[in-house]
Amino acid sequence: QAGKETMWIPAVAMYPSDTGGCAAVAGTELASDINRPFLKTLAFDKDSDEAAQFSVAFPKSWNEGTITFVPYFTANTTNTGDVKFMLKGRAFSDNDALNQDFGTAQGTAKSHSGTAYDLNVGAESSAITIAGSPAADDQVFFQIFRDVSGDDLTADALLLGIKLHFTTDAANDA
Repeated sequence: QAGKETMWIPAVAMYPSDTGGCAAVAGTELASDINRPFLKTLAFDKDSDEAAQFSVAFPKSWNEGTITFVPYFTANTTNTGDVKFMLKGRAFSDNDALNQDFGTAQGTAKSHSGTAYDLNVGAESSAITIAGSPAADDQVFFQIFRDVSGDDLTADALLLGIKLHFTTDAANDA
């Protein structure tokens, strides 16, 4: 059935940008107990915008329209400040030059709970238009970044991953 779909992109599938990048993926063991989650996160600094990137080849059933995202993050602090993540993307078809700018970013802000290592699930962002005239079988590159001018959490925001929302116009990829 065609309609709104989701795709999970974990932090371990992302990589820091060489210029203005966040910290590399790091692990955090919350307790020395094998029965608890071991977190793999990207740390985004509180003092400057930092970015990471990833890419996706959407299913052929994607309608090549706008997408949205929901960030999942935590922090090792009792601060209750907001964190604002932004996302932008660009689609590339076969034989396209890869040295082109991303489209316009959209974001979503969420307050940290005030408890260290609580899971924070942001609101769904506004619609993001993918630059580059998306088409079936494109590879879409994304950049996610923390917009520190739009937040006030006084600690690193530890991104666990994002949920991408996209719309399909076919029931399958046949």
